[in-house]
Amino acid sequence: MMKDLSKYRNIGIFAHVDAGKTTTTERILKLTGKIHKIGEVHDGAATTDFMEQEQERGITIQSAATTCFWNGHQLNIIDTPGHVDFTIEVYRSLKVLDGGVGVFCGSGGVEPQSETNWRYANDSKVARLIFVNKLDRLGADFYRVVNQIKSVLAAKPLVMVLPIGSESDFVGVVDLLTQKAYVWDDSGQPENYEIKDVPEDMKDLVEKYRFELIETAVEQDDEAMEQYLEGHEPDVETMKKCIRKGTRDLFFFPTYCGSAFKNKGIQLVLDAVVDYLPDPTEVPPQPEIDLEGHETGQFAIVDPTKPVRALAFKIMDDRFGALTFTRIYSGTINKGDTLVNTATGKTERIGRMVEMHANDRTLVESAQAGDIVAMVGLKDVRTGHTLADPKAPATLEPMVFPDPVISVAVNTKDKANSEKLSTALGKMVAEDPSFQVEVDQESGETILKGMGELHLDIKVDILRRSHGVEVEVGAPQVAYRETITKPVNDVYVHKKQTGGSGQFAKIDYNIEPAEPGEGFLFESKITGGSIPKEFIPAVEKGFKQMIGEGPLCGFPVVDFKVSLNDGAFHAVDSSQMAFEIAAKAAFRQTMPKAGPQLLEPIMKVDVYVPEANVGDVIGDLNRRRGVVSSQEKGVTNVHVRADVPLSEMFGYIGDLRSATSGRGQFTMEFKNYAPVPRNILEKVQAEVAERKAKRK
Repeated sequence: MMKDLSKYRNIGIFAHVDAGKTTTTERILKLTGKIHKIGEVHDGAATTDFMEQEQERGITIQSAATTCFWNGHQLNIIDTPGHVDFTIEVYRSLKVLDGGVGVFCGSGGVEPQSETNWRYANDSKVARLIFVNKLDRLGADFYRVVNQIKSVLAAKPLVMVLPIGSESDFVGVVDLLTQKAYVWDDSGQPENYEIKDVPEDMKDLVEKYRFELIETAVEQDDEAMEQYLEGHEPDVETMKKCIRKGTRDLFFFPTYCGSAFKNKGIQLVLDAVVDYLPDPTEVPPQPEIDLEGHETGQFAIVDPTKPVRALAFKIMDDRFGALTFTRIYSGTINKGDTLVNTATGKTERIGRMVEMHANDRTLVESAQAGDIVAMVGLKDVRTGHTLADPKAPATLEPMVFPDPVISVAVNTKDKANSEKLSTALGKMVAEDPSFQVEVDQESGETILKGMGELHLDIKVDILRRSHGVEVEVGAPQVAYRETITKPVNDVYVHKKQTGGSGQFAKIDYNIEPAEPGEGFLFESKITGGSIPKEFIPAVEKGFKQMIGEGPLCGFPVVDFKVSLNDGAFHAVDSSQMAFEIAAKAAFRQTMPKAGPQLLEPIMKVDVYVPEANVGDVIGDLNRRRGVVSSQEKGVTNVHVRADVPLSEMFGYIGDLRSATSGRGQFTMEFKNYAPVPRNILEKVQAEVAERKAKRK
């Protein structure tokens, strides 16, 4: 059976922390008839936040996919996290969305996290609606937020409704298209509203904004434009068609407002999802890639009759086993089918498939292009893997994840816990590719690596609570890197003569700095066979194996190039092994001469503080070796932007709170690596030496 894909909407709701995103999702589920009693985030009972951590912290960490229905349309809602340590989740969710709703706080406005998420959504070319929430809040101002969206996000909001009343007197909205007022009573029930005429005192304002709305919309359609210039106002249907086109082409973003908490204004947002956001067939199709990673020029067309292409975008462990959330881009998957995982080359048999509603599920027998389903019990599928038709395999573009910048060592108290630890970590790594685990060879400690202090805090919390593993956590360690600053030309000869065959290899090479971000580059300039071709990869391999340990402090070396210029070999005594050993020794010989330099991760830090505390906060950032790049006065506070070394940011949240009596907020994300000053290098070298001594 072919489903009518024009009735599908795969949407995400994204926002910064505390804009009311989860409450908005809750209200949508309530209105679409899914929940009868509404859960509140601040009571820790929201339906989509079902992990204990989420209910406690009031933040959404895991994105859960939920299906609901509105006006004969199926909405698959993907709840995305707003906290910056989890932007990897946002990025991943955006990839499988066709449209989104950006939620902004009516009083807080556009915060740094909203900027990050907005930038991601722009990169992914996701059409969006805007919902300005919390208009019942003190200091809420719809028009100010609309201006911030223009100035901070450089986006074009298309105002669709105007608020009636403000703060505690906010009662409803005027729909500019139909020129009708929706007014809710005080019961807090979403269905208790009346449709009235526009209030007298708002008529001029409504006319002004309606004129802007029509002018912008008709630009999308030449015929409507001509009619309009001749003095004929387009009818509502024509307007909707124009708005739908402009939204889909990211030309503007239809903007709504309301209060999710007070249940006011949500219906109009749902109508807009149906009216203006694209269905799965209206989004540019995903490019297909062959198994070597090259684009084939083919696309995964949203069509249930085409070969299967499905992307695993999220893995979650719950009480029923591992769930693999999958977006099907083309083809149809039936229970019992065998598909190939193009990342591993292994086949997977599809057992149970379920449609999710936060923590409940409905079994489905088959799913097809456009659907988002959770598959139960897949073995080797990881986030970002493609499941494809084994007869016609292809990969959807691979997802790229950033390297972690911070690590902590964890130890378990006893043997029983340590076995539990490795099982738990295995599951957690499958769920979150920005989280990595390794075992330190010398000390035997387990090292957790992640995107920030909070990211790792929450991982440790999940270990303790969800998996019942008690761990002791060491001090956080920064992921330093090393690089070099000057080119060196050098020669190394490896010879070993003992009874029997010897070893011989000679290499003449250059080591020089590369551009930041280039990593390790290798080039062979050997001509005329002074080193046989088959030995050259061994030289590259030898250097490559050494980059994990730099000459200064033993941190990984980045951004340098090795050119192999010349060399010599021996007909009997030379081997790949000999050339590999020569390259390793050459690395140790030459790196210290090449002006080695320690690099540290620099974070882009955004701090929001009351005006009275700005001086203290900037002074504190300077003491942390931070470079303040700007400060902007907002309505309620000052936004300070700075670049600060990660090593100086540990425990910052506590210091910021005490300096601002709990009112300051900050977010940070990785920006780049930069050289460390001399005194810091000495400090890091001392710390490394101390850690080594402890292990002995």
